[in-house]
Amino acid sequence: EAPLNFQTVITDLTGLDIASASLLDESTACAESMTLMRRVSKSESNTLAVDSDTHPQTLAVLATRAEPLGISLELFDVNTGSLPECFGVLLSYPSSSGEIRDLRSVTSAAHDAGALVAATTDLLALTLLAAPGEWGADIAVGSSQRFGVPMGFGVPHAGFSRSEEHTSEL
Repeated sequence: EAPLNFQTVITDLTGLDIASASLLDESTACAESMTLMRRVSKSESNTLAVDSDTHPQTLAVLATRAEPLGISLELFDVNTGSLPECFGVLLSYPSSSGEIRDLRSVTSAAHDAGALVAATTDLLALTLLAAPGEWGADIAVGSSQRFGVPMGFGVPHAGFSRSEEHTSEL
C-alpha cells in the first residue's frame, strides 16, 4: 500500500501520469531520465543539454553515466543561453541556487527542436509551484527525502521518476 500511496502523491505533485518509486536518489533519477530520453528521442544528437544551475552531485552522476554511453553533456544558462542541438534537456525546478524560473519557453523551444524535457524538482516545492507537467515537462525526477521519507525506505532517499507518455520505457 505504501508504494501506491507514494506514487499517487507523486502523480498529483508532478502533473504527470506514470510513476516509478524505485530509484536510488535524485542524481540517479536524473541519470535514468537521461538514458530514457536517449532511448525514445528521434534526434540524431548525442548531446544532453543540462541547466547550468543544477546540483553539482547531479552533474557528477550524469557525467559518470554519460561517458561510457557516448553521451555528451552541454551546460547552458536557462535565462540567457540558447538551447544547443540535443536529444533532451534537463532543467532544475527550483534551480540549485533556489531560483524559481518560468521554464515554459525553454520547454517549448526544446519540443519544437524535437528534444524531450526532464525536470529535476523538489516535491515540497511542488506543493506551491506549478507542476512540471503543467508547463510541458515530459519527465519529472527528484528525491522524496524532503518529505521525511527515512533512509532505507526501499532505497537511501527514495528517488522518483514520472513520465507523461513513455510508458513502455519505464
